[in-house]
Amino acid sequence: MSEKTHPLRKYMRPQVKKTTFCPGCGAGIITQALLRAIDELGLTMDDFVFVSGIGCSAWIPSPLFNADTLHTTHGRPIAFASGVKMGLPDKHVIVVSGDGDLSAIGGNHLIHAARRNIDMTVILVNNGIYGMTGGQTAPTTPHGLITITSPYGNAEHEFDISSLVTAAGASYVARWTAYHPRQMTKSIKKGIEKKGFAMIEAITQCPVQFGRVSKQGSAVNMMKNYKENGIRIEKAARMDASELLVKIVEGEFVDCDKPELISSSAAALQGPTGGSN
Repeated sequence: MSEKTHPLRKYMRPQVKKTTFCPGCGAGIITQALLRAIDELGLTMDDFVFVSGIGCSAWIPSPLFNADTLHTTHGRPIAFASGVKMGLPDKHVIVVSGDGDLSAIGGNHLIHAARRNIDMTVILVNNGIYGMTGGQTAPTTPHGLITITSPYGNAEHEFDISSLVTAAGASYVARWTAYHPRQMTKSIKKGIEKKGFAMIEAITQCPVQFGRVSKQGSAVNMMKNYKENGIRIEKAARMDASELLVKIVEGEFVDCDKPELISSSAAALQGPTGGSN
């Protein structure tokens, strides 16, 4: 019996035989959603530059993808990606990193790239905790949750990252859980095609850290929670805030067209008549 090859394996480095993801982690689902989006768009890895920071999900593009990748310092992938886009405006630039990397130490880069509407796609993998370094409280950790750095319960209120990036001025913002890979794939395709800043917030399970401290336990239980408590943004708009406390609002938060920084800057350099002085 011949060995079957996964249809998306062609996008991965042949020498990489396994990932660093923990059993039950949703990063594999997100990886497939991203690669499926690229495949369905008919693009190749030569069309992209991938940038990641530090954390579990940063290992999705690097070293897994057979493409040009930048594995950068903690919190700085969007800053690096901005430089890449300025130097290589014809490339699709995709940032893949975690909620801790992008919304904590990298928070200012996130909101200002959205404000400037820089043409890139950010896949923000949100597992609600610092998973790789021991399970510390993150900006997305629910209020009251006990972690190793909040033994009496998290006193801080968590970010609503999609709403934050929407308010900052992004052209496209969507949120899906790992239970919704097809919807996530469609949104990633839209993000890649969008001329402007696009962010897809991918809510995902971390059974090793978040599952343990939240008492949800296994990845299966966490996925059931996504199924039972996920609610579309259209329905959420008709509900009271108290009804939404345990819900995960999903869908497209914004999809619009507006001036993009790199193109606008290039046009400005040409002068008001379109030529040099």
